[in-house]
Parts: sequence; C-alpha cells; structure tokens
Amino acid sequence: MTETRKPGDELAEDFLGFARREVVTARDLVLRPSMVLRAWMEAGPEGGGAYARPLRLYFGLNAILMLILFLQGGAGFILEGMPPAVMDPLIEQSGKSRDAFIADGDGWMTLVMVPLLSAFYAFASAPLLRLWDKEDLGWRRGFRASFAWLCGWTVLMLPVSWWAYGTGPQAAMVSVAVMLLGIIAFVRMGHGRWFQSRFVGVFKGFSLMLAVQIAAAIGGVLVGMVGVAGALISP
Repeated sequence: MTETRKPGDELAEDFLGFARREVVTARDLVLRPSMVLRAWMEAGPEGGGAYARPLRLYFGLNAILMLILFLQGGAGFILEGMPPAVMDPLIEQSGKSRDAFIADGDGWMTLVMVPLLSAFYAFASAPLLRLWDKEDLGWRRGFRASFAWLCGWTVLMLPVSWWAYGTGPQAAMVSVAVMLLGIIAFVRMGHGRWFQSRFVGVFKGFSLMLAVQIAAAIGGVLVGMVGVAGALISP
C-alpha cells in the first residue's frame, strides 16, 4: 500500500509534526489498533507505506502533551507537593522566595517531564512485550512494539489529558482513567500476538501498566531532581 502526499503535507509536517499519514495512523489506532500493530510488526516500521513510524508518531503525540502541560501551568506541582522538610532547606539555600524557586524549577521540569517519562515507559514496556510476543522480536522490533502500544495508549488519553496534570481529586481520578485506557489499548491491540484469552490479556495489561507506573515513579523523582537543580542554578 502506498501513499500519495498532498502539497500541504510537508508544510503541516514541518510546523506541527503531523501530516496526513500521522493523522491516518492516529485514526486507525483508535478504530483498528490490532491491524496497525500487525502492519508495523510484519511490514516494517512504516507498515508497508501505510502508516507513520511509531517512534516518529510518538514524538508528535508527546509534543501535544508538552503543549497541554505548558498551557496547564507547567510541572511546578511536583515541587509544590514535596514535603516542607525537603523544600525549605533548598529554598533557603537558593536565597529565593518559595514562589520564585518553584517558578524557576517549573521551567526545567516542563521541558523534560514528558520526554523523560516517555523514555522510562518505553524501557519498562519493551521487555514485557518481547517476552509475551509469539515471535522472537529482538530489541529493535521489541522497542517498535513498545512504541506501537504507547502510541495506541496516547491517542486514547489525549482527550482527557488536559485534566491529568496537577494535584487534587480531579487529577487523581483522571490518572486512574488514563491507566485504564492503557490497559484497554493493550487488550484491543495485542489479541493474537501478546495473548490469546481476553482474561489473560487484561491480566497482562494490568501487569504492563504496573511496570510502567513503577518506571514513572522513578522518572518522576528524576524530573523533581531536574527541577531542584534548575531552581538552584538559575539566577
């Protein structure tokens, strides 16, 4: 299957990271995710010319998430949630007010949060998807499978991601919904490749999400450390 590029595709791709192929891939990840996965795994990273590369698409989806995080006020909530016993000495060391310290750290965290956590998601999910696949994928195709699932998960979470950042009951509820969407994406995408029984699929999806959340917790600590370091070195 080949694709004819329209005149505006390159311009849209340069400015937005998305062109017709990315839009078609995102659409099919919602409507027929197992078909997209099969194309990526059997016909190469472009699905025989039908789809965008999963890694490239994931970068584009991450750019949207970074924009949402920025519009929502950034990642300062991570520092705001740290215990006073940890924050107060750091603020005193910096010689800044609490608000100024958090504002300086926020810029750094907003820049690295989405890409850093995404890398942790990939490294947490790739070994499991390799283990569960009926083929011996090797690491290259294993990471392709990982980014395929991450793309499938991300396109489902985008409509609710505006409410996922921050603290409080609303963010907590949306975070639970996002995790459930990750399991749903896995079950819809992987039947026949990563599992045969739906019950086993749900169990594996839960296990995959648990591994990703552990990785996210570790990545979140690193994001906080980047924020603290940025706040301390900023003038």
